[in-house]
Amino acid sequence: MTDEEVVKKGKSKEVCGYPLSIFFIVVNEFCERFSYYGMRAVLVLYFRYFLRFDDDLATSIYHTFVALCYLTPILGAVVADSWLGKFKTIIYLSIVYAIGQVVMAVSAIHDITDTDRDGTPDNLTLHIVLSMVGLLLIALGTGGIKPCVAAFGGDQFQDHQAKQRSTFFSVFYLCINGGSLLSTIITPILRGQECGIHSQQKCYPLAFGVPAALMVVALVVFIIGSGMYHKTEPQGNIMLDVCKCIGFAVKNRFRHRSSSYPKRTHWMDWAEEKYEKLLIAQIKMVLKVLFLYIPLPMFWTLFDQKGSRWTLQATTMDGNFGSLILQPDQMQTVNPILILTLVPIMDSVVYPLIKKCGLNFTPLRRMTVGMFLAAMAFVAAALVQIQIDKTLPTFPSSSQSQLKLLNMGSIPLTVTLPNNDPFVIEAAKANANYLTFEEESINVSFQSPAISRTISLAKGKRQTLLIPSNLSAPMWEMTDDLMAKPEQGANAIRFVNGMAGAVNVSTFGSIEYSSASNYSLISNGKATFTITNGANTCEYSREFGFGSSYTLLIPSHFAWGLTCSESISGVEDIQPNSFHMGWQIPQYFLITCGEVVFSVTGLEFSYSQAPSNMKAVLQAGWLFTVAIGNFIVLIVAEIAQIEEQWAEFVLFASLLVAVCVIFSIMAYFYTYMDPAEIEAQFTDNGGKEESDKEELQMQKKDVVDHHNEDDEAKQTKM
Repeated sequence: MTDEEVVKKGKSKEVCGYPLSIFFIVVNEFCERFSYYGMRAVLVLYFRYFLRFDDDLATSIYHTFVALCYLTPILGAVVADSWLGKFKTIIYLSIVYAIGQVVMAVSAIHDITDTDRDGTPDNLTLHIVLSMVGLLLIALGTGGIKPCVAAFGGDQFQDHQAKQRSTFFSVFYLCINGGSLLSTIITPILRGQECGIHSQQKCYPLAFGVPAALMVVALVVFIIGSGMYHKTEPQGNIMLDVCKCIGFAVKNRFRHRSSSYPKRTHWMDWAEEKYEKLLIAQIKMVLKVLFLYIPLPMFWTLFDQKGSRWTLQATTMDGNFGSLILQPDQMQTVNPILILTLVPIMDSVVYPLIKKCGLNFTPLRRMTVGMFLAAMAFVAAALVQIQIDKTLPTFPSSSQSQLKLLNMGSIPLTVTLPNNDPFVIEAAKANANYLTFEEESINVSFQSPAISRTISLAKGKRQTLLIPSNLSAPMWEMTDDLMAKPEQGANAIRFVNGMAGAVNVSTFGSIEYSSASNYSLISNGKATFTITNGANTCEYSREFGFGSSYTLLIPSHFAWGLTCSESISGVEDIQPNSFHMGWQIPQYFLITCGEVVFSVTGLEFSYSQAPSNMKAVLQAGWLFTVAIGNFIVLIVAEIAQIEEQWAEFVLFASLLVAVCVIFSIMAYFYTYMDPAEIEAQFTDNGGKEESDKEELQMQKKDVVDHHNEDDEAKQTKM
């Protein structure tokens, strides 16, 4: 080892046989993964409910961001290997990363533009611009350092520490999954809190702020270990060499497309005039594997929707697990939990058992099974969506109106409406379901006392007619009801006052006689409301589920006292989410089994089939398939415009099954290689290679002599 190499090694001490410097790298990776996955866990809900994007746009922006995170590693690898080196690349891009996280946290503060203090931003454009800038910086940062951190950790070990290096990568992988698991548990809890300066809203600033703080911690920890690191100088990027060699081969083949030139066995052989045969043979091996990668993006198209479509699906489900209440974005934790469980089970139980059964479960066959399992996960998601749709309310079309009647009096009323049989509305109750009408106005008749009124209806709306205890009252109020499920699993609650005088309800304010309050969103669980008229007070409590809407009636016969709350009745306008979130577990199980069989095997296969100096090239190709898969999602979401969500799930499942068949055919004709053996042929025959190269140059000269001077000049320049 030279003096220069000793200086590069730094002053890292050994602890239990490990360089002390790797502990800083491991902590850095844990904090960085916590930051990334924590921010990503709540991202689609932030788009949907804070920035007010619709489901399709929220899904598209989410997958565009994820795709960029898997495209920028190529840029990071080029910068690190060709210009800055791994250490400086990690430092500089981590700073960009941390700034992006801070910008995201700032973009989620509604008070910075909420001048009227109503709880919603008045200038959404500013928040959208800030969030897009933040996401762009995060994508550049997290993607740029992705190919550098693990490799930089491996650089810290010396040749005699091969065992410790292997253990380091296992711990490194554990930190990735540990950071992912904890962040997807914690950040949805933070999002579910309420915070704000002037008004309380869902706390997205805290959900983004904690990951931002963790990214700053990751950067600081990494810098602290600076003096201990082994910092290798940039050695040139093999990916650039590969691209140049391929480009030269294509250009040379195009120049020599005439039949007078001798044919070559492989089109890459046209690069032999400038590049070594060893490099060309290595590129051939890489291209053979990259060809197999062509169908793979469709797997990632399905897999990454667990953070978008599946999370939005969970918002319409019941997250009550008894003593545990899950937020919709917390269901994503099922994936890392299952990964940590299934990886050792597959390696130590399933694969050995298959081998004992005499089945040749090759890597490509495993990947085919993984793709099929992912398709089945989307079939399961479609079945879940069909059951959810059965519980969702049917709202009126633009040419229809829906009406519900609320009896605020103390006696039952018999009502007759057009195209409906007479029905009875009990005291302090409403009819069970909304009635749909095509007319612009209808006649409402009562039998006892015999009274008839003409009511005007609003097209495309749901309304409730408040029937006072005195039917002869000159004015009957008509209220506008909700036209969508309450967002994020909250419950929309309002009070109607049937008493003679005004009352005041906590959080709802003063409510006049025969009037309704505005809706207020209440979280699941028990809620208590205080009702007062100045002289008397009544406490009313009620348990709420997820995604419901209730009209709480204070009837005309309401009496103050210890039992006052018993006379208050609740009218269910939109039923709570009744299909349990636990039904998503089978689809998460199938998609995670597919990930373990497909992704882990795919990385292992790529590593085994790659030449010794081109592992990074295939890693970049693998990450590129993830990016393309996410672009496919946004194309389908924006172009297909499928109204039924279950049909979209079936479409994705069908596409993956079709791709699975194509991949299985490609895999059948694939011949496994031993890169070391192929490379050895060129290493052992170095002298012969030079001789072959000289002979090829002579052949080239003979052919060139038959062409004009311009062609000869071109050949010389080439």
